Amino acid sequence: MKVSERVDRLRLLMEEKGIDAYVIPTADYHQSEYVGEHFKVRAFMTGFTGSAGTAVFTKNEAGMWTDGRYFIQAALEMEGTGVTLRKMGEPGVPTVEEYLKETLPEGGMIGFDGRTVGVDEGQSYAAIAKAKGGDIIYDCDLVDSIWSDRPPLSEKPAFLLELKYAGETTASKLERVRNEMKKAGANLHVITSLDDIGWLLNVRGDDVEYFPLLLSYAIVKMDSVELYADERKFSDAIKAEFKKNHVCIHPYNDIYEAVKAFGAGDVMLIDPRRLNYALYNNIPDVVRTVKQENPTIIMKAVKNDVETANIKKAHIKDGIAHTKFMYWLKHNVGKMKITELSASDKLEELRAEQGNFLWPSFEPICAYKEHGAIVHYTSSPETDVELKEGGMFLTDTGANYYEGSTDITRTVAFGEISQIEKEHFTSVAISMLNLADVRFLYGCSGMNLDYVAREPFWRQNLNFNHGTGHGVGYLGNIHEPPTGFRWQFRPNEVHPFEANMIITDEPGIYIEGSHGVRTENELLVCKGEKNEYGQFMYFEPITFVPVDLDAIIPELMTEKERTLLNDYHKKVYELIGPHLTKDEQEWLKEYTRAI
Repeated sequence: MKVSERVDRLRLLMEEKGIDAYVIPTADYHQSEYVGEHFKVRAFMTGFTGSAGTAVFTKNEAGMWTDGRYFIQAALEMEGTGVTLRKMGEPGVPTVEEYLKETLPEGGMIGFDGRTVGVDEGQSYAAIAKAKGGDIIYDCDLVDSIWSDRPPLSEKPAFLLELKYAGETTASKLERVRNEMKKAGANLHVITSLDDIGWLLNVRGDDVEYFPLLLSYAIVKMDSVELYADERKFSDAIKAEFKKNHVCIHPYNDIYEAVKAFGAGDVMLIDPRRLNYALYNNIPDVVRTVKQENPTIIMKAVKNDVETANIKKAHIKDGIAHTKFMYWLKHNVGKMKITELSASDKLEELRAEQGNFLWPSFEPICAYKEHGAIVHYTSSPETDVELKEGGMFLTDTGANYYEGSTDITRTVAFGEISQIEKEHFTSVAISMLNLADVRFLYGCSGMNLDYVAREPFWRQNLNFNHGTGHGVGYLGNIHEPPTGFRWQFRPNEVHPFEANMIITDEPGIYIEGSHGVRTENELLVCKGEKNEYGQFMYFEPITFVPVDLDAIIPELMTEKERTLLNDYHKKVYELIGPHLTKDEQEWLKEYTRAI
């Protein structure tokens, strides 16, 4: 079936149910950013495969809302489908809610699968329908009957994250969570976000594409944890750990009936941003709810010392693999056939050689020349191209090791590239280095500091249409709240930087039809001097891979900026050089030379 045929079938089902607008978000039942194959409903119905967006279908229109990372990709993938791209945040483009307000007829019905829609969104849709004298229907997964070969839910086994990697026992984590529950006056805490459950119970899985997470729900009580997951996924060793911590296993979908059993006198702590609408609606009215962010969010984001030490080891492994990859590219492009996909395979092979490698931490972005301008480009057999001299190759990739997850971007020049490409490359390097070098007072968030990264671009009347950085989870979500670098206000990214947070530093520039440049390191947040002015903070780079000097114009850099690059490269050579072959080491010495 073509996308247009799927849309036609969806409209027939909408008509049968009396639905005027049907909303399909990019989500599983846990509000996950990335989802397993079973949950890729929006991609199935629109043809757009990116990781973010919401589709809305009415009797006459089909719209796909996504952000600036995906404008180019979405337009290409949805060409000829009849689905219209709605560029979020662009002038004149209504939000999903504004569109529904405008188009829903009087007495109209909005439909959605309430398991895939968050509490706030569900309540917003209900309010829009009510204002029109209409209603919502939230217990209908209309696409399931259209998607005849829909992949089943994952049945892959879970695995235990040993204390030498987790750095804190489940008992200790539960005690901390229960202390926060007491402060909130709650005797129950429902958690549906997969990374929070995985962190709390020190278990991981393989149920979400790339992310080592387990499909599960949890209810934390004061003396037990009720875990809703497929029991077949747990080994005897995991079950023994669960027993020690009074974790009881129940069938995955039983959570929806379980919450109905609570009653008067129960107080439930919930995070509306991370709870689905259907589950929220099953909470009895007599149960009092306390709505605040999951306590695990900040606990998880502030790494313990064991996690931090492990993450640094993971980045050394990644630095070795990626430096070997750059050496291989520089010596073989133009001499043997290398494509985007074969290069991606080579990088994964080099990572696997490092030991304790699980799988990539997100879908690899390997983009040559004009493909680099597509921020979240994914190469495919249809788009795969050969790497040749005279162009730049952008790779934004990462790895899951038992020691932690990594996220790194490098752009490599092959042969002679244009002056403007070198200028753009240099601007990106300057931005990345300057942001990593900032000193700031405790209390600052990424909103305070993002200007440091954007100033080199804004001075040239340039910009990049994505955040400059995001938190990184420890074998969890690669995009981890509650902080990030972004000049626009986002309520989930304004938490002050805390020592032992990990955040990326990844400015870029994208020229449609020509080239893209992005350079990304990960940074560890550290405490500096404390004096009469307050607690000063700084960042420590933990990614060690050379920035391609073949694309740098030293004359465009200030003396300070050249010193920052030289100092960084000196550390790259010291830490990575000893792990390379003699030839690779000689090459690295040249590519980390002082400029």
